[in-house]
Amino acid sequence: MVNAQQLESFVEAITQVFPPGLGKIPKNMQANLKQTLSVQFEKMDLVSRQEFDIQKAVLAKTRAKLEALEKQVSELEKQLADKG
Repeated sequence: MVNAQQLESFVEAITQVFPPGLGKIPKNMQANLKQTLSVQFEKMDLVSRQEFDIQKAVLAKTRAKLEALEKQVSELEKQLADKG
């Protein structure tokens, strides 16, 4: 999820794009833009970088366990084949 500070900087970056002759965008327009972006980001079901990194670490750990189990099964299958 996008936090308030990230949303604020995103709105600021968007307002910087407007031509200089337009002047400062009125505060109510900035508030509307912020609200609209917030709603759209919620619909996108975004995750924070921290949440992503946590899930990435969990996946790496799970993958390592899976590889170890696959190796163990392979060794057990080899032992069974050697006995049979």
